[in-house]
Amino acid sequence: MPPATSNPPETASASPAAVLHADVAVIGGGVIGHAIAWEARRSGRSVVLIDDAPGNGASWAAAGMLAPVSELHYQEEDLLELMLASSGLWPAFAADLALAGAGETGYLTTPTLAIGADAADRRALMDLRAVQQASGLVVEPLTVRAARTRESLLSPAISCALDIPADHQVDPRKLVACLQEVLAVHEPGAGTAVAGARGGFAVDQRAAALLWEDGRVSGVKLAHGGTVQARETIVANGLQAASLDGLPEGLQLPLRPVYGDILRLAVPQHLRPLLTSTVRGMVHGVPVYIVPRQDGTVVIGATQREDALAGTGDGAVSAGGVYQLLRDAQVLVPAVSELELLECTARARPATPDNAPLLGRVPVRAAGTGSGHSTGNIAGLIVATGFFRHGVLLAPAAAAICRDLLDGRTDPRWGALSPARFSEKHQVAGTEHGPAGAPSPPKDISSMKDLDPQKETA
Repeated sequence: MPPATSNPPETASASPAAVLHADVAVIGGGVIGHAIAWEARRSGRSVVLIDDAPGNGASWAAAGMLAPVSELHYQEEDLLELMLASSGLWPAFAADLALAGAGETGYLTTPTLAIGADAADRRALMDLRAVQQASGLVVEPLTVRAARTRESLLSPAISCALDIPADHQVDPRKLVACLQEVLAVHEPGAGTAVAGARGGFAVDQRAAALLWEDGRVSGVKLAHGGTVQARETIVANGLQAASLDGLPEGLQLPLRPVYGDILRLAVPQHLRPLLTSTVRGMVHGVPVYIVPRQDGTVVIGATQREDALAGTGDGAVSAGGVYQLLRDAQVLVPAVSELELLECTARARPATPDNAPLLGRVPVRAAGTGSGHSTGNIAGLIVATGFFRHGVLLAPAAAAICRDLLDGRTDPRWGALSPARFSEKHQVAGTEHGPAGAPSPPKDISSMKDLDPQKETA
């Protein structure tokens, strides 16, 4: 049987009442949205999670590497503090899910090996190690013999190996399922179940627009009818965030899709375990990774391209990308040629111009001033999108930051992630705007075209 492109099982469609009421409305059902929803629920709030295909975006394709060290890229050092903070939250995050009665998340603290194929790859990895060490990170060289002692199926022709003990993994598909499981549990008398929502929390519709009342965001208009009234609304729907109607006038969310192909393969019994550590390789200057799962499968990824395949849809898998991944993985682990190809998947990840997330409240800008002076934050609105390569790693931190914001606390460390950092000035929709003080109404949400932009989660 040929390998299939993969999508998650379809969810039953909810039939929400005309108006749902919750403390918090989370728009977006990827790892980020689910983690935020669960953290809000743990604070005692009622939550609805709005997504017409939860778990079907970037989270479905993601390999789930929790790799603050390996993911340190040149000119992205400012992200390191957030990545390390979130990495430190992962053990408790996974343990708390287990205590809440969730199933297996696939969270493993097995280390990562960085492997170079040739001399140029060795130089590149050693140069990157210098940057990592300058940031206080632990990356230890191994001899090829030592690396092959740990992982006997590594090629004897590799040029170098580096041990990265702090980089771990989780299975994003299992993680989303676990978060859905715990969100559907409501203690008697807790008041967290939302009437009209599937499982007391899920609304299987696309969010069409933000609702406003008295200068604050008051909830969400649903694409196929009904509304969700909420004290707080968190926009966490990846690429769709920029097309959401009713955003604050002038707020720019410059999200671009970065597509990636990823493969899942079964390891035959006589080769198990193919690997015990995640392998992140450099093959003739091109990165590739191999992530072993406990169920005897491996994930190989991921290509990176910034345009969809012409005329084939945003989820189309590139034949050239599949060839590249299999070719390069076999350079590092020749036995990959003996695996069964189970699945080819492609999704787009939401990236920003500086590759950092848009995370926080949206400041109100003073109308008619060139300085864009802030006069406070827009009430009822938090943005959490644009996580690019780091969505799974940063999920616990994003959830904790959003809970702090819901509780009225801010951490100055994350001020640089402001969702308004690419906007010169903006203000609450409907307030006066511009030098002449002319009124600027919110975007028209009554004439929404029935469009279904690419399903994507942060």
